Amino acid sequence: MKRYRKMALTAALGAVIGTGAMAQELYTPNMAYRTGPFAATGIPLMNGQADYMTLLNERDGGIGGVKVDFEECETGYSTEKGVECYEKTKGKAIVTQPWSTGITLQVLPKANVDEIPILASGYGFSPMADGKVFQWAFNVPAGYWDGADMIIQYLEEQGSLDGKKIAFLHLDHPFGKEPLPVLEMHAEDKGFELVPIPVGLKEMQNQSAQWLQIRRERPDYVIMWGWGAMNAGAITEAVKTKFPMENMIGVWWAGHDADLKLVGEDGKGYKSISWSFPNPDAPVMQELREKVIDAGLSQTNPEEAEGVFYGRGLVMSMILAEAIKNAQENFDTAEISPEQLRWGLENIDLTEERIAELGMEGMVPPFSTSCANHTGHSGGWMLEWDGEKFVKASDLLKANVDGYRDLIDSSAADYAEANAPWPVNEDCAAE
Repeated sequence: MKRYRKMALTAALGAVIGTGAMAQELYTPNMAYRTGPFAATGIPLMNGQADYMTLLNERDGGIGGVKVDFEECETGYSTEKGVECYEKTKGKAIVTQPWSTGITLQVLPKANVDEIPILASGYGFSPMADGKVFQWAFNVPAGYWDGADMIIQYLEEQGSLDGKKIAFLHLDHPFGKEPLPVLEMHAEDKGFELVPIPVGLKEMQNQSAQWLQIRRERPDYVIMWGWGAMNAGAITEAVKTKFPMENMIGVWWAGHDADLKLVGEDGKGYKSISWSFPNPDAPVMQELREKVIDAGLSQTNPEEAEGVFYGRGLVMSMILAEAIKNAQENFDTAEISPEQLRWGLENIDLTEERIAELGMEGMVPPFSTSCANHTGHSGGWMLEWDGEKFVKASDLLKANVDGYRDLIDSSAADYAEANAPWPVNEDCAAE
């Protein structure tokens, strides 16, 4: 793959390639949820995503000299509204960002026919890692099966799991059920008992029944696969029932600063696996404060801008921007097509050097993608709440993807068979 050019040079790309005419826009709609039961977690993520694209527009004139139209289509996290947003935006979009595992599952077959890349950063259907089957879907930089594997790795580092009991407190939604295949595989292999405890959408803020069950079960650990109001409800109940917070670990969507600030010091020790980390001193943050936030072009606030979810939103849009630049440079055109963006997403190479060049040191682990690898499997850090903020509590953890490779392959094959005829790119098989 061609070497990346400096950002100062790529800003002029649209003026010198192709016909020499400046391109109009890059339409990259985002299915936002600033309303509904998940708004508290959605808002900082959407703000981070939008602000990064605003920074590129203000500082560089866009990507490759082309302005980015990062229009939001509000879904309230509703699958039905998400599908409506997809249909509304697909005509001119070069990418679709579903922002829900449920929505992702609904648009997956549609995008395959419409040939529009799905970018589901850190969420969605885990078998999308198999690029030869899911040619138009990407869940970079890490998938839910990666997250489940890293959590179990971390727990094993604390001591053998043989004979232990782990409660799996999860949203009763496709998102919450995603890690079960890997967790069940590890339970059988490592000899621990897995106790699934679902939380219904109407139970998120009042989980007294679930925590009564946890008290009865007396698990050694609680793994929480929560989102939105469920997280605050669970953390509050854990403190109330005096569950040892150091034995409670959440997925990356259950590591939101605002949820832990509700309990403050009482939440000390709570952990969350994460493929991103906020770095308020990173050069990109200084540029955002100067050119976007202080300029009145953002919906964020100083406290939110230093949080985990705002920083994660920045990383998500950076990944998309890198894929766009890849495609522009490879195809010598500023106004790329969805198919060309797919190539760009399959050729991401975020090295430590490139991350530093982007001013994002320590904010995301290095990773790369390929035709066959649509997840990247970046790994992540275990973050721990110190009573005031999240801090890194581990070195970089890497998922043992080979340990569940057969599960990825078989699940992808089952999906293709169930949705036949489903095109498979056999040219990727050897990668």
